[in-house]
Amino acid sequence: MDAFGHLSVLISIILGLAITQLLLGFRGIVLARRRVRVYWVPVLWAAIVMVICVQSWWAMFGLRELREWTFAGFAVVLLQVLALYMQAAFILPDFTARETVDLRQHYYGHLRWFFGAGVLTLVTSLTKDVVLSGHLPGAANLGFHLVLLSLFIVAALWPDKRFQKSNAVFTAAALTLYILVLFARLR
Repeated sequence: MDAFGHLSVLISIILGLAITQLLLGFRGIVLARRRVRVYWVPVLWAAIVMVICVQSWWAMFGLRELREWTFAGFAVVLLQVLALYMQAAFILPDFTARETVDLRQHYYGHLRWFFGAGVLTLVTSLTKDVVLSGHLPGAANLGFHLVLLSLFIVAALWPDKRFQKSNAVFTAAALTLYILVLFARLR
């Protein structure tokens, strides 16, 4: 097994746990539907984070080209997926209690943690490129990161309901475009 094959196992496990966390949230909404007050914004964000998990796993295939790994290089990759896991963990509640679950209340009660983890995910994604290749990503990739980074910081600090809704819709559209333009093919 080569170095990337070895290192990618832990990355894949963490991304798999993040996806599991999201699926458990979706499952909880369905199974507890009689006592869930649904709010579409965190449901859309959960779908967005699911796509980001898959896209991250897809894009990490490009790291197979890297022949020499350092602990710092692996640590920054690991930190990126750990932050992504935390986004998945914060966006939907656990459905273990028998009481009513209000997704709007949960979302606004945890949005700083959710978007803080998103900021960390984006910063470590950019840091990863610098640590592993010595430079920032290309203009389109960098631009996408900076726009989302700005939106996540604003979203963490400004709980305005109209902004939160438009931010979720914009991010879903931007992420779709990002994947179509930069990651449509495995490289």
